[in-house]
Amino acid sequence: MATVRVQTEDFDVGAEFAALTAGRHDIGGLGCFVGTVRDEGNRLSALTLEQYPGMTERALARVAAEAERRFSLLGCTVIHRHGRLEPGANIVLVIAASGHRQPALDATHFLIDWLKTSAPFWKKEEYADGTAAWVDARKADDEAAARWQRAG
Repeated sequence: MATVRVQTEDFDVGAEFAALTAGRHDIGGLGCFVGTVRDEGNRLSALTLEQYPGMTERALARVAAEAERRFSLLGCTVIHRHGRLEPGANIVLVIAASGHRQPALDATHFLIDWLKTSAPFWKKEEYADGTAAWVDARKADDEAAARWQRAG
């Protein structure tokens, strides 16, 4: 059963690994991705992520269940933060556990591609000069996610 949380507070990667693997001896591989707020060129002062409570958790739970089914996972954790985050802050954590390495890595890639393109979050960048702009979807992210639909 997947653990899915949408929260404002930071997460502890080590604690989440421990929670997922506690008492388990059937896990042979863990895939992990941690996304952070990046600041290219020292221009960004913050990234604000907005979401609809309830709807967002349900969407993330559906894709986590799909990953567990598609990759025969033994468990997974998906945590996504929202609110105002400064450069360097954690945004997202994905951990996938399986009996073997490759399904864990593939599931991690699948989950993060889906989160990047289809999760119901809206991002606004605030810049050091006082301006702000909503972040548009990127074609490269859409192309990465599309391959999972073909691989179905």
